[in-house]
Amino acid sequence: MRSIRAAAVGAVTMSLALAATACGGGSSTGGGSNDSPKTLTYWASNQGASIAIDKKVLQPELDKFKKQTGITVKLEVVPWSDLLNRILTATTSGQGPDVLNIGNTWSASLQATGAFLPWNAANFAKIGGKDRFVDSALGSTGAVGKDPAAVPLYSMAYALYYNKQIFADAGIAQPPATWAELVADGKKIEAKGKQVLGAEGANVSENIHHTFVFAKQHGADFFTADGKADFTNDGVVAAVKQYVDLMAKDKVIPVGNAEYAQNQSVSDFAKGRTAMLMWQSASANLKSQGMSDSAYGIAPIPVQSGTPGTGAQVNSMVAGINLAVFKNTNNLDGSTKFVKFMTSDAEQKILNTAYSSIPPVKAAQEDTAFNTPANSVLKNTLATSAAALPQVADESQFETAVGTAVKNLFADAAAGRAVTTASVKAELEKAQQQMPAK
Repeated sequence: MRSIRAAAVGAVTMSLALAATACGGGSSTGGGSNDSPKTLTYWASNQGASIAIDKKVLQPELDKFKKQTGITVKLEVVPWSDLLNRILTATTSGQGPDVLNIGNTWSASLQATGAFLPWNAANFAKIGGKDRFVDSALGSTGAVGKDPAAVPLYSMAYALYYNKQIFADAGIAQPPATWAELVADGKKIEAKGKQVLGAEGANVSENIHHTFVFAKQHGADFFTADGKADFTNDGVVAAVKQYVDLMAKDKVIPVGNAEYAQNQSVSDFAKGRTAMLMWQSASANLKSQGMSDSAYGIAPIPVQSGTPGTGAQVNSMVAGINLAVFKNTNNLDGSTKFVKFMTSDAEQKILNTAYSSIPPVKAAQEDTAFNTPANSVLKNTLATSAAALPQVADESQFETAVGTAVKNLFADAAAGRAVTTASVKAELEKAQQQMPAK
């Protein structure tokens, strides 16, 4: 999620368990009220190329909301590197915004703090009903069996972006559909003096997104059915090794990418240095860096064999941004109206167009504006071959622990140290030891 995806949030995520026990009902003042009906505060995540661009996108819409309702929205765009820490502080102090964006992978973890308005049937009815949203987006709004802690706002999926000219120069007629094909294509690309596949090896969230998909393709999960960490099962070990081996063994990820954590792989791709990139809804980011949309193609992320689908054919996590309300808000009615406004068909078209994301609202998603070739790949992935990251209370700790393990393994690969099944398992064992005891 950072600029359209969550950034690495570091060790702060380990404080979630403390936040959950400290905040009780989610604030120092209890439930919400309508004591301040004419104003509300909104923390928006940094979705665009800069905070200034986000303000340029959002402020006209907030002005529109004020014209419709008389409610002034005080906007703060928060960088992803700060967002989770700010949220956790607000859950314990009771001093936070009324409405905020959250990365959808955090939904269950933040739900466990008890600080957020639950979206039960009555609350969904106030914004037009739960059935307005696509199922894949609803799958990342909180723990199974509980009322969602947030409402989908922007949806994204991973796709394989490939440079058409580099492929043509290497004599490659079509993008790879399997990992074996990608590795074989890599040899042709390297022979022409280009890098093959970009990655963000030092970004823990990016590492989680990809290893989650590899685990699915190996028929494995990181958690047991009852929510216990299970990072060292054979399928997970094989999955992590296959991903890191793209650098360590197959040589398709450049060793320098082991240190990438701030979208450098996107810049390399935009500048024609790298032939392929696995990214979420990258079009706006690439355009902002001067790359024409005619210069690249978009295809599904590869699978082991066959075609993308469910189970072992999953090829993306369900990516996206959700909208949550602090339940101690002083403008409960206004906050609900704001969520309704932001998820209305009209606003969904405007906002998701601005951010090159996919509307999680069915009617908006069906609009012709989202029927471009690029969006067709992303929509089809979300509908048929994407899976939600584990919706468990310890998800944020999982991202940090396992994502760091993968980061360490990439560092080993870059330094020429052997990445073996044993070394992968050892890193994952250390990661599992960092998880809260059950």
